[in-house]
Amino acid sequence: MTVTMDMIRQAMSHPRLRAAARVLLSPYFGNGAMAALGLLLISGLVRLWLGPEAAAAASVGVIVCIPPDQASPQRGKIWLLLPSAILGLPLFAAVQALHASPLYLGLLLVSATFLAFLAGAWGKRGLPIVMSLMFAALFSMAMPRQASVLFNSACFALGAGVYLVWATVANAWLNPFYRMATLANTLFSLVALMRLQARQFQPRDEPASASGLPVIGAVLRQQAQLADQLQAARDILLESPRTPRRQQLVAMLLLVMELRDHLLACELDLDAIRARPGHRSALPLLSRVMQDCASATEQVADALLRGDLPPAFPDLGQPLAPWRQVDCAADHAREASDALPAALTLSLANRVANLSDDVLRLIELGRGQAAPNLAAVRTAWQLFVSPTYWSWRPLASLWRWNAPSLRHAIRASLALGSAYALAQVLPWGTHDYWILLTIVVVLRGSLAQTLERRNHRVLGTLIGCLLSAALLSAHLSALQLLLVLTLAQACAHAFAARRYLVTAVAATLLGLVQAHMLNAGASPVFDVIERMADTLIGVGFAWLYSYFLPSWERQAMPSLLNRTLKAQARHAEVALGLGQLQAIDNAPEIEWRLARREAHDSLSALMQAIQRSLSEPRAVRPPLEPLERLLAYSYQLLAQLTAVKTMLVQHRDRIDLLPLQPPLAQAVDAIGTVLTQPEVASLPADALPLAELPSFVAPLDDALEPWLLRRLQLATAVSGRVRAEADQVLAALAQSRQ
Repeated sequence: MTVTMDMIRQAMSHPRLRAAARVLLSPYFGNGAMAALGLLLISGLVRLWLGPEAAAAASVGVIVCIPPDQASPQRGKIWLLLPSAILGLPLFAAVQALHASPLYLGLLLVSATFLAFLAGAWGKRGLPIVMSLMFAALFSMAMPRQASVLFNSACFALGAGVYLVWATVANAWLNPFYRMATLANTLFSLVALMRLQARQFQPRDEPASASGLPVIGAVLRQQAQLADQLQAARDILLESPRTPRRQQLVAMLLLVMELRDHLLACELDLDAIRARPGHRSALPLLSRVMQDCASATEQVADALLRGDLPPAFPDLGQPLAPWRQVDCAADHAREASDALPAALTLSLANRVANLSDDVLRLIELGRGQAAPNLAAVRTAWQLFVSPTYWSWRPLASLWRWNAPSLRHAIRASLALGSAYALAQVLPWGTHDYWILLTIVVVLRGSLAQTLERRNHRVLGTLIGCLLSAALLSAHLSALQLLLVLTLAQACAHAFAARRYLVTAVAATLLGLVQAHMLNAGASPVFDVIERMADTLIGVGFAWLYSYFLPSWERQAMPSLLNRTLKAQARHAEVALGLGQLQAIDNAPEIEWRLARREAHDSLSALMQAIQRSLSEPRAVRPPLEPLERLLAYSYQLLAQLTAVKTMLVQHRDRIDLLPLQPPLAQAVDAIGTVLTQPEVASLPADALPLAELPSFVAPLDDALEPWLLRRLQLATAVSGRVRAEADQVLAALAQSRQ
C-alpha cells in the first residue's frame, strides 16, 4: 500500500500524469472498472461451468444490468438495477424465439423500442433503463443460437442475477472511495468556477475565456455543472453520516455550498467599481487572492484522491488586510460621489476575504483540525438525497402529443423499424444488429445531443476499427483478448455520460473482439469494414429521424421559465425570513437549503436547454439573448439574497432587527409579486414594485442596516429585470407559434 501511494504521489506531481491520475481515481472510472471485472468473472465462471454459449448468454445478462450501475448510495441500490433484469429477461427470450421469423422479429423490435424509450420519462434514472432494454433485444440478436431458448434465457437470468449481487456488494465495498472521489470531483468543479470568477475582475477589454465564450457565459455553464455535481455528491455523502470520517466529508461538502454562495456574491458591485479608475486598482489583487484560493482548493481535492492530508496554508486573505481596514469615514469626507465606490470596494474585499476564510476552514476540516457540526444533516438528510423508489407518475404524464418522451419513443421506433427493413436486404446481413445498435446509442432526445453522438460515434468507430484490426492481426491469445475485452468494457461504461468519444472507441473494440471470439472462423478484416459501413448507415438513420417529430428546446421553455421564477420567489421568501434568527431548531436553515437547491437546479436545467438549442436550426431556436440575460440576472438575484442572509445570520448581534422587519416583508412581497403574478408582469418596467432605487449614501460608521436596505432594494430591482426578460422570452415564443 505504501509503494502504491508513493507511486500515486509521484504521478500527481507532473501535470499530465496528474490529469490521468484524476481520471483513474474518479468515481465513474472506479465504477466502470468494477462493472468490467464483474463481467469478466461471471462470464469466465459460466464458461468453465456450462460452456461458451452459456457464457455468451450470461454475458448479455450482465451487460443489460450494467447501464444503471453507477456510483450511488448503498440504500436502494438493488432497486435501481432490478428493472433492467426483470424487463430485459422476457425481451431477450422473445427475440431468441422469433429470430427465425424476420417479420415478427421486426414487429417485436419496433414495439419494444417504443415501450423501452418511454422510460425516458423518468429522466436521468430512466435513460439507463432504455439502454438496458435495447441491449437485451439487440445482443440477443447477436448471439449464435445453438442451444434452446429456455437454456439461453436461463443463462441470461443467471448472469443478470449474479451481477445484481455483485454490483450491490461492490457498491457497498467501494462506498468510502466513492465518497472521497465524488467530493474531490465536486471540488475540481468548484476550482474551475473560482478561476472563471477571478477572470471577472479583469478589465472589460478582455472578456473571453479560453473557450472563446464570454466569461459570464462560461461562468453560467460552470454554475450549472457544479449544481449537477453537488446533487450527485449529496446523494452519496449525505447517506447516514454517522462515522467521524463521513461527518468530516459532509462538513466539507456543506462548506462547498457556502463557497459557491460566496462566489456568487463576489459578482456584486463589480460594474460600479470598474467605473471608477481610482478603485479599479484593487481588482487585480482580488483576482490574485481568488486564484490562490482556487489553487489551495485544488490541492485539497488532490489530497482526497491520494488519501493524504491536504497541506497547510497561511492566511490566504492576508494581502487584503489593507483593504479591509479602509477608513470609510475618510473617503466619505471627500466628495460624496466617491464614497460609494470606496465602500463597495471594501465590501467586495470583505467578500473575497470571507471566501479565503472558508477555504482555510475547508483545509482545516480536511486535516482534521476543525470539528464538523452536522446536527441539521443528521436529522433531515433524506430531504437532500434523490429518491431511490420508482413512481408511476412520470408515465401517467406522457400521454399528450407534445410530450418529449412520447415523441422520442415514436421517433426511435420508426428509425429502428426502417433500419431493420434495410438491413434485411443488405448483402452483408450477418451483423445487422450493429446498425440498430448505432441508432439506439446515437439517437437522443434533442438534436444537439444527437449531433454530438453522431460525430463521436463515427470518429470513435473509425478509431476502434483500426485498433481492432491491429489487435486481431497480432493473433493474441484468448487470455490476452479477454483482458482487452475487460478494459474496453470498463472504458465504455465509465465514459458513457462524460466523454462519449472514448465510449465509442471502447464499444467498437469490444464488439469486434467479442464477435471474433464467438465466431472464430469469420474474417476480422471483413468485420472491420462491415462495422464501419453499418455505423455510417446507423448514424444516417439517427440523424434523419432526429428531425421527425422534433422536440425543440423552445417547446419546454415556458415550463422551465415558470419553474425558475417560482424557485426564485420561494428562495427570496425563505432567505429573507426572520424565523431563521429566532428558531430554536434547524428547520428554517433546512428549508432555506432546500429552496436554494431548487433555485440552482432550475437555473441549471434552463442553462442546459439553452446550450442544447445552439445546435438547432436558427428558425426554431428560442430567443437566446434575453435568456442569457435572464440567467445572469437570476444569479445576481441569488447573490443579493445570499448577501442579505449572510449579514442577517453572521452579524445578528450588530443589527437592530425591529426596524428591518417592514423592509424585509416588503421586499419578500415585492419579489414574489413581480416574479409570480401575471397581472403584475404586464406592467411597464418603471411601474414594477420598488423597481427604482433611492439614492444611497455610504454610512460613516460600521452600521450594517444601510447595506441591508441597499441589498434589499437591489434584489427587488433585479427581480424586475428577471421578470422583464422572462416576459420578452415568452412573448417571442408566443409569436413564433402564430
